[in-house]
Amino acid sequence: MSAMKEKITFSKGLVAFIEKWKEKPGNLIMVLHKVQEELGYVSREAADKVAEMLDIPLATIYGVLSFYHFFKITKPGEHNIQVCLGTACYLKGGEMLVDELTNLLGIEVGAVTADGKFSLEGVRCVGCCGLAPVMTVGGEVFGKVTKDQLPGIIAKFK
Repeated sequence: MSAMKEKITFSKGLVAFIEKWKEKPGNLIMVLHKVQEELGYVSREAADKVAEMLDIPLATIYGVLSFYHFFKITKPGEHNIQVCLGTACYLKGGEMLVDELTNLLGIEVGAVTADGKFSLEGVRCVGCCGLAPVMTVGGEVFGKVTKDQLPGIIAKFK
């Protein structure tokens, strides 16, 4: 049984961006950032299309995608929760927040809830060390978070 390849269409703006960067050295990371910005992640189909447009091997693209933790190769939830696990946040309870969120959401780090509403990530630093422990939900920052605040924060996005 052969898998059918999903057809993906990039916006005109993304196609123009890729064309602009096509011949520039170090273009791949910039292009993949732009693809992820538009799609929310870099799907297999998007990676195939980038490989074709830049005339580079798919293996090269996956080398970059797997090396840099910033890139996502699976679709995140509607509300992506990121818990900072940088030094300050870790020391002030970041890992405890991750543990509680896995219990509340019923998913592990890197997974998406069955309804597609939430995904959970542990990240290295959000740049708000003075507010440790910090988490973000879809870019909204929550600082000095305690375990008891988590149900209320999640409810805000349901």
